[in-house]
Amino acid sequence: MIKLKQGNYKDLVDRISSLLSLGRQKAFQKVNTKLVETYWQIGKQIVDFEQAGQERAEYGSEMLNLLSKDLKGKFGKGFSKSNLYVMRQLYLKFPKFQTLSGKLSWSHYAELLTISDQLAFSFYYQQSQLDNWSVRRNA
Repeated sequence: MIKLKQGNYKDLVDRISSLLSLGRQKAFQKVNTKLVETYWQIGKQIVDFEQAGQERAEYGSEMLNLLSKDLKGKFGKGFSKSNLYVMRQLYLKFPKFQTLSGKLSWSHYAELLTISDQLAFSFYYQQSQLDNWSVRRNA
C-alpha cells in the first residue's frame, strides 16, 4: 500500500476538481452557444420560407404545425409548434446573430421572448446577463 501525504493528496484532488469544474463549465457554454446559434438559424429559415422574398410574410400557423410534426418525427422532442415559434421570434428580435449574448442560454431567450413590453424586455435582458440570473422559477 502506498503512503500518501494527506495534505498533498487533498491539494491534488482539489486542483483536479477545479480543472474538471472549469472544463465542464466551458464545454456547457460552448454547447449552449451552438444551440442558441442553431435555433437562431432555424428561426431564420422559417422566416425566409414564410416571406418567400417578400418584406412581410403571410404568416400561417399550419406551416409550423406541419414542420413541428416532421421535425419531431426526425429528431424527437424539442420541436413543438410553440418552440418553433420561439425560434422564429429569436430571429425576428435579433436579426443579427452577433447581437445575441453568449452569457444567456436557450432557456433564457425562450423566457425573455415572452415579454412583449420592449422596456421590460430590455431590462430583463440586460439584468439576466449582468447578474447571471437563473431561468428557474420558484413554484
